[in-house]
Amino acid sequence: MDNTARSERTRNTVIQAALAIIARDGAGRLTLDAIAKEGGISKGALMHHFRTKEAVLKALMEHQMQDFAAVFEQIRAAQAADQPLPVLTSEIATLRSTLSHPNSVAFAVMGAVAQDPSLLGPTRAHDATRVAAIRDEAEDQDLSTLRWAAARGLALTSLLGLCPLGEEERGRLFDQLMDHTRWATLARPTHSAAGRKRKASAQASSST
Repeated sequence: MDNTARSERTRNTVIQAALAIIARDGAGRLTLDAIAKEGGISKGALMHHFRTKEAVLKALMEHQMQDFAAVFEQIRAAQAADQPLPVLTSEIATLRSTLSHPNSVAFAVMGAVAQDPSLLGPTRAHDATRVAAIRDEAEDQDLSTLRWAAARGLALTSLLGLCPLGEEERGRLFDQLMDHTRWATLARPTHSAAGRKRKASAQASSST
């Protein structure tokens, strides 16, 4: 096994060990010594990759973000060419998919929040970029944002064990959030969306 593969295996071992500790003992019990013991590696090997507990938690969040990004891209690539609101549709489907492996997501978030809420900064920045894309493709930006927020809230409350709804009820709600026909009659073009259309029309006219 070359050094790159060995290094990646060690990182994965550390991430899985940290998740196991948070799940079993709580984020407060997450220490470098505990991670090394749980993962069956030396503390020296651990610290070669992660000098602090904060670095481990940062890696947990990055790991989850990479997983989400991969799922999002797979879903979007599988969409039909004429899929309405492709970014919103892919994002809601991605949020729904998190419920198939809830523990790793929830425990990573819980660990980061318990240790240092600033560790969620990259997640917030990613969300801001994704919401901007969702709004940019929409005629009714507020309605698309509302649908995203509802899906995000449904996913997060489920991940953290706070959702009073059962699995079947959650599934129905996700279906409705993804069904564009249910929202079409509520859509009202926002000023910025209408402005973009007027600008595009004017540009098309001037080029002819």
